[in-house]
Amino acid sequence: MESQLQYAGLTLADTLADADADKNPLADLAPEHHRRIVIAFVGLAFEARIAAGPGVLVVCRGPGRQLAAAAESALRQGYRGIVSFGVAGGLAPELRAGDWVIASAIQEAHTVRETDAKWSSRLLNVIGGARHAPIVGVDDPVAEPAAKQELHRRTGAAAVDMESHVVARLAAAHGLAFTAVRVIVDSADRPIPRAALRGLGVGGPTNVLALLRELVARPSELSPLARIAIDAFAARAELLRVRRLLGPHFGLTDSESLAAVTPAR
Repeated sequence: MESQLQYAGLTLADTLADADADKNPLADLAPEHHRRIVIAFVGLAFEARIAAGPGVLVVCRGPGRQLAAAAESALRQGYRGIVSFGVAGGLAPELRAGDWVIASAIQEAHTVRETDAKWSSRLLNVIGGARHAPIVGVDDPVAEPAAKQELHRRTGAAAVDMESHVVARLAAAHGLAFTAVRVIVDSADRPIPRAALRGLGVGGPTNVLALLRELVARPSELSPLARIAIDAFAARAELLRVRRLLGPHFGLTDSESLAAVTPAR
């Protein structure tokens, strides 16, 4: 499954970017012994490369059974927290590409799960200007401005993605502290061109041939696709910058995570 904007300019930007553009921002840190206590849950390959670092196990979205098995294995090994990290679509009208949302809660259908208050507070202190607000999780892309506006009206969420609700479920089932750290890549008023949807590559890079065929059929979509790609580069730059700021464990200390976890019953 793809993140909220894998189907848009982000994968196009990923295809066109230099190979070292996604170099892990913690790669140059002096090697230290960090006990792994945090799982970073992402939906895209480039997000995984950025998320990796000391004290972190990176897991990309896949079949539900595999994710549950990975969570159970990590819990046995002493992992205590899980963070949803990556890009999101904007629902609040004031949010623009490159803005950050730290989830106060994750909404899914009629279920609302609050994030870990101490962990989220620490992230807010590190990421200046981040919005503290609910994020809604969905299983299918929300591509049209009207659909985004309706989702915002109905849920009050500031952003939407396709991973955070899965993180919230895993955390509740396995007694993990959790939070979500998401950067906006498509604003609420930004439609997603059909060409980008056709170019969607499941679990991988953009299907360039499909995207080009769609552009030949609908050349008017070239301009909006280019605008989305520009926004995607801005979002990628923010992910790299903030990942370095968050450091090992995504800001969660071992003692805090142990205190925050209430095992699932």
